[in-house]
Amino acid sequence: MLKIVAAGATALFVSASPLAYAQSSPPTPQRFSEADWNALTDLRIDLIKEALQLTPQQTQYWPAVEDAIRARAKSRQARLAQAAETVGRAANESPMEALRNRDPVNFLHRRADALAQRAADLNKLADAWQPLYQTLSPDQKRRMAGLTIFVIRELRDRAEQRRLQSADDGD
Repeated sequence: MLKIVAAGATALFVSASPLAYAQSSPPTPQRFSEADWNALTDLRIDLIKEALQLTPQQTQYWPAVEDAIRARAKSRQARLAQAAETVGRAANESPMEALRNRDPVNFLHRRADALAQRAADLNKLADAWQPLYQTLSPDQKRRMAGLTIFVIRELRDRAEQRRLQSADDGD
């Protein structure tokens, strides 16, 4: 168990180190390449699989879970690329042009579509996990819960960092 936690912490520090560096220097846009995204997804999948220590009988359910994780990662990558493109277009406009050209109704529709896509991806992931989760031992379920709590805390911390950074940028 200690080995799994150490591997998870190492993965977190490796993937979060650019965030810590970005806070100590002026923010510069860094874009992950497709290879970077794939490597990060592979790392996440390996971490989950290592933490669960699946039995040979359970491995038959793993491909569906892995495919759903990869599909969700691809969707996230596409959403981030779309957001970067939108921000890039807005950066070419003056603040007055941006105000004149904004369309809040269109924004709400785009946001609703993005949330619907995220919900569909999350449902597919839950559907893929269901058969495997039913076969997990109590110990495996505890490890999965611990990993889930760890990930949720990291997401919450990153969201808080972004919120604070946005507040600092607004000052």
